[in-house]
Amino acid sequence: MRVIGPESEQLGILTTPDALKKAEELGYDLVEVAPTAQPPVCKIMDFGKYKYELNKKSHTAKQHQKSTHVKEIKLRPRTDQHDLETKVRQMKEFLADGNKAKVTVTFRGREMAYQQMGRAVMEKVVSLIGETGQIEQPPRQEGRFLVMVVAPK
Repeated sequence: MRVIGPESEQLGILTTPDALKKAEELGYDLVEVAPTAQPPVCKIMDFGKYKYELNKKSHTAKQHQKSTHVKEIKLRPRTDQHDLETKVRQMKEFLADGNKAKVTVTFRGREMAYQQMGRAVMEKVVSLIGETGQIEQPPRQEGRFLVMVVAPK
């Protein structure tokens, strides 16, 4: 097997017992790096320290991730203009923070017969959002709810 030293220097091709003895003399572990190569490549290194550094890298990568949440805005078919503007302003804040917004229009009782009113409310929301967000999922009926998902641009 081809052996690489602790400072990444080539030690040449050694037999397995010789490589293990050399690693033990230096106080390190013998780690197989490329088992499919001809001949297989092993490296003399401190395996505990290597695993610690890998763990530390993955931890810092997780720290710098930003997760997105789906915030929900609930409306009714007869929601007034001012209330709608307030809800849209709130939704723009969600989008500015990098979150998605789920707009739900709820129909109750006889309102199910006037679903075009709910679609009109959705169209108003889309026009008020403007350039702040983009429609990820267009309005669709799910039982008594008309649902649309908006993502930040």
